[in-house]
Amino acid sequence: MAVRPAAPWVRTRLRAAPLQALSLAVLVLVTAFLAGALPRAVEDAEAAGLRHALAEAGPADGAIEVLADTPAPHHPVPVREKAARPAALREVGAQIDALLPAPLAPAEERGSRGVQLSEPLPSEDPGLPRPDGLPPRFLVAAQDGLTDHARLVAGAWPRGEEVRSADRSAEAVVTRATAKAMRLKPGSVVHLPAVQGPDRAVKITGLVEPLAPRTTYWSHTDVLRTPGLLAAPSNSPFNTSYYWQAALLLAPDAGPFLYGLDPLPQAYWRISPDATGLTARDVPALQAGLASLEGGPLLSRLRSEVASGATVSTGLDGTVDAFAALSGAVSSVTAVALVGAGTVAGVVLLMAQALTATRRRPELTLLRARGASVAGIAGRLLAETAVVVLPAAAAGQALAWLLLPDARAWPSLTASAAVAALACLALPVRAAFAHRTPRVHEARGDLVLARPSRRRTVAELCLLVLAAGAVLALRGGGTEGAATGVGPLVAAAPVLVAVIAALVLVRLYPLPLRLALRPLARTRGALGFLAVARTGRGSPAQVLPLLAVLTALTTAAFGGAVLAGIDDARDRAALLATGADARVERSRAPLPDGFADRVAAVDGVRQTTAVHIDYSLSLPDGTTAALAVVEPDAYARLTRETGL
Repeated sequence: MAVRPAAPWVRTRLRAAPLQALSLAVLVLVTAFLAGALPRAVEDAEAAGLRHALAEAGPADGAIEVLADTPAPHHPVPVREKAARPAALREVGAQIDALLPAPLAPAEERGSRGVQLSEPLPSEDPGLPRPDGLPPRFLVAAQDGLTDHARLVAGAWPRGEEVRSADRSAEAVVTRATAKAMRLKPGSVVHLPAVQGPDRAVKITGLVEPLAPRTTYWSHTDVLRTPGLLAAPSNSPFNTSYYWQAALLLAPDAGPFLYGLDPLPQAYWRISPDATGLTARDVPALQAGLASLEGGPLLSRLRSEVASGATVSTGLDGTVDAFAALSGAVSSVTAVALVGAGTVAGVVLLMAQALTATRRRPELTLLRARGASVAGIAGRLLAETAVVVLPAAAAGQALAWLLLPDARAWPSLTASAAVAALACLALPVRAAFAHRTPRVHEARGDLVLARPSRRRTVAELCLLVLAAGAVLALRGGGTEGAATGVGPLVAAAPVLVAVIAALVLVRLYPLPLRLALRPLARTRGALGFLAVARTGRGSPAQVLPLLAVLTALTTAAFGGAVLAGIDDARDRAALLATGADARVERSRAPLPDGFADRVAAVDGVRQTTAVHIDYSLSLPDGTTAALAVVEPDAYARLTRETGL
């Protein structure tokens, strides 16, 4: 029958050194928290970057547009009119939404559907603005949910329940911006050319204000919200004429009226994917889904099951591809920082346990001399360390989850588990190797007299070769090497350089001490000799602080070099795009007289250069050329200072 010891080992050791146990617990808690929080922070940053990229894409490039022709004129009139009603559009929209893969799930409140003209039509009505003598063009659309996405500010909503394709007139509303630019008001009538017969009339019954103007409903096609000046096609790029283009918004039920203006008006569904739950892990699925939808199996299913002849267009694929490329480049640099930070954290843990092993060396030596086994000593050390480390690591992981809840669990758990395993095993493993054989007396370490073993030399040479290969790969392929098989080697380049530097310094450290000992050994006084001899005595663990400092410095230096390179590239790109530090220009009219002098008088402005460019200079042979008028000396100074 086993006899229970009067004083258990773990409890005795913790009571004997409570301050050391508390220090180890705090160190492990902080390290486990950082190790657990770092992967979660990186994932949160990547997810925020993806959502920001999709938001910055805008309603036009950030949405999926599905276009389908309405039934042709040879179909029965009731069939054609039914296809242009909101009920049929909603049914087809539900089928399209069901085909979309999970990452492209639509956000209903941001999308739109309706029927519109395939091309804007001109109006010859007097009173409409004509900047260069060209008649304005109007895009007529019957978009579902008009009353839910706009606020009526004047007049009344249009009626559309009884509208048919044969009607000669219909009612519409325009936005306040359209009414101001096109000189329209409630009661105005816009005439548009019909497919057959006299012009069709569209009566303006009210003015509306968009409730969410930046959503897909209003901004996928900007003209629905705000009219714009467009350049008319011309054979000469120097003689450009402009015309207005605006939109007339029919009632959602008034879609059949468009058949009188266009034999094949277009039905459209504009889908804004819900980006609230997207993360960087969804990028491959997004790319695959968009490729399939634009020219793959999903497009085939869309045409065979929903709408024959449907076309899909989106700018999301370019946005997602650009984010993926940027994320890959950033991840390569981030990997270097993660490896460096992880190495420093690991070295700090090893250093703490090495100091504990050094402090307890006499105790363990005595236990080994009295017959304790290596496995028994290692097991007891593991038990007393685990009692402190495991709760601290769990607390650090829980704190990371509490502060950063939205991320995958396994990377964070793996990092914290690695910290706990390293902290638990460092002391037992070191003690097991140091006390493989019983010793009655432990010789003092002496770095001056010590000679490195052959195994250590071979290991250091291997590390040197790895560091040289990593530096060459980093210099030759840059951080893009992370996309190839040398990614881990490139990521560890700064750490390997720091390890080699630490080993070289440790190798060189005894040399000046040996040179100083020789003359001091011949002197009569013992003070100098004892001082240098005491300096040379020490534990091999002193290489760990040096390694931690060098690793932190090399990783910080690498990060600083990357940031400096990014800043230089950004400044250079801005200079190439602008041609100077700043540029003020006006496209369709010259700047006011004396504007350059007023800019030059602003504080901080050292030099201004006035340039006039005329793109429509007529030559005697009838051709046109671009003429640039600039003061030569000022322009020469500008080009000399900018290096362009």
